[in-house]
Amino acid sequence: MQLKDKLLAQRIYLFLGALFITSLVVSNLIFQKFFYWYPIDVEIFGSKLFEISVGILPYPITFLITDLISEIYGKKRANEIVVAGIFASFFSMLIIYTANAVPSTSWSPVHDTMFSTVFGSTAIAVFASMMAYLLAQFVDIQIYHFWKNLTKGKHLWLRNNFSTFLSQFVDTATVLLLLCGFGKIEWDKFLGLLAAGFIFKVLIALIDTPFLYLGVYLFRKRFNLKVNEELNLA
Repeated sequence: MQLKDKLLAQRIYLFLGALFITSLVVSNLIFQKFFYWYPIDVEIFGSKLFEISVGILPYPITFLITDLISEIYGKKRANEIVVAGIFASFFSMLIIYTANAVPSTSWSPVHDTMFSTVFGSTAIAVFASMMAYLLAQFVDIQIYHFWKNLTKGKHLWLRNNFSTFLSQFVDTATVLLLLCGFGKIEWDKFLGLLAAGFIFKVLIALIDTPFLYLGVYLFRKRFNLKVNEELNLA
């Protein structure tokens, strides 16, 4: 690979990493707002489809990015992004903790009570999300490369969806177990939120498959990669 191509590949990797980390951190900050979308009038375990946290909106982007990095840059680079995302999330939690600890002025547009209401549970949210995220992302990467090796780089849709489906279920179940265990969500909402969250993530995973194909196609065309060939940035 020529030097200019290697530098371009590194810049793209950094851009994907920034997008990944931003999506992850933001999903942890906004999780306390729940929204509804009722495409059909159906209830599962007492919850309508869909009543879910807004934190779920940017979260699927992280799985799309790790799948793209896994496909083009390899397993090691994908794991590095995961670790960087964990560090960024805990560092953001430290900043929020500090901001929550200092007293607001009498004229502050956002007073202490308001700030604590919005961000006060962030520590538990980040902990729950990180435990779920850590497990789910490594599951996703492991399964993705299992299918990639098994199919010799063919059938991209298979490894993308099979890895994401299982990892998204692990993520949804784990974070809800932790949040319910910490008393942030009532246990009677667990099954409904689990079903709604997982089904929504499956739909998003199906929708993002063409975008993964497009990304892989553009990478292979620009860097002249063969099927199952990865970029080497070393």
